[in-house]
Amino acid sequence: MTNPPDAKTVLISGAAGDTGRPAVAESIKLGFTVRALVHSMDERANTLAALGAEIVQGDLLDINTIRPAMEGVESAYLVWPVAPGLIHATVNFAQAAKEAGVGTVLNQSQRSADRWSTSDSCRDSYIAEQVLDWSGLNVVHLRPTYFLEWLLYPWQLPYLQQGVLRMPVGKGRHSPIAADDQGRVIARLLQNSEGHIGTTIPISGPVEMDHEQMAAELTEALGRPIVFQDLPVQEYVESLKDMGVPPYVVQHLGGAMVDYQHGHMSGADDNVEKLTGRRSMTVGEFARAHADILNATPS
Repeated sequence: MTNPPDAKTVLISGAAGDTGRPAVAESIKLGFTVRALVHSMDERANTLAALGAEIVQGDLLDINTIRPAMEGVESAYLVWPVAPGLIHATVNFAQAAKEAGVGTVLNQSQRSADRWSTSDSCRDSYIAEQVLDWSGLNVVHLRPTYFLEWLLYPWQLPYLQQGVLRMPVGKGRHSPIAADDQGRVIARLLQNSEGHIGTTIPISGPVEMDHEQMAAELTEALGRPIVFQDLPVQEYVESLKDMGVPPYVVQHLGGAMVDYQHGHMSGADDNVEKLTGRRSMTVGEFARAHADILNATPS
């Protein structure tokens, strides 16, 4: 499909990632000219190109690869993984956006952004928000809760396949959010951010629950028993190290799990439905959609 010559141009960074992919797809459906910023030209980039995105290769840690991608862009989405470099990437993104005259920047933060957290990632997310606020750009911050995709991550999936939801969360609660639902929110805000500039929008799934309740919903959805296993944070962190999880992620989860136990991820909202007209996915709906993976034999 060819977009009209006056179609709005948006830039989506992290376009091959969890939130980037659905944001690209949804933005194309809305009729945008989508510039998809990727780190590597690989099969994931080819898939985005097949959808109709313009693929640009760049590194958020190198401003001179980002600046050309910003040319002619009206709205831009900033996302960075749980990895070192967030503040550096944010400064580069903001400077490139200012130089290019980008109208709005949509920043993917995290619900647990907190300058007092012992997680480096949570603290950096808070500082990155402040940097964008100082920049003078029109900025909207998104603070999603934990992704439903975490059920599929390599440090969780093998346990779930064996019937165990293993997390050091105690009685903490949250309302997990699917990346696809975030993609719909991102596209809608790139389309029209009126009334949201300068705000921080929490986004979550429709139901707050503890992990006992989550295990019960997974049991029903997958048709087999799933039990919740709580454990000390330090024991969990050591097991992540043994699995080869990157040190920055391990350090983040060590702090973030303590924050979680103290209610930093609690609450639910209907912002996905307000912004997109359709509610976010439940735990059970996500599990049924990925039952082939979740019910597979552990490798």
